[in-house]
Amino acid sequence: MSSDTTQNVEDARERVERAIADNEVVLFMKGTPQRPQCGFSQRAIGLLREHRDEFTTIDVLEALPAYRDALEDHSGWETIPQTYVEGEFVGGSDILQEHEANGDLTGILNV
Repeated sequence: MSSDTTQNVEDARERVERAIADNEVVLFMKGTPQRPQCGFSQRAIGLLREHRDEFTTIDVLEALPAYRDALEDHSGWETIPQTYVEGEFVGGSDILQEHEANGDLTGILNV
């Protein structure tokens, strides 16, 4: 691994840790809420917007491999998007959809 790659991974790890610690709800996604760059990120944004007015998003596309490694280290999952609530990993868009179908997404998102 080159020193640039190592630095990118370390920077991504620091950003991941800080975002999770500093925000009640944070979504690591591909793209932005206004322009999601994959269907899974778009679905996650839609579900979060149905239940919360405020949440933070982090666009991982600027350093996708580094964010993928950093998020996998944190959650054990390498797939994106990933949602965290009060520092705890909730899951991706599929898990959010399951919670929505079960009627417990509102409680999980602390609404």
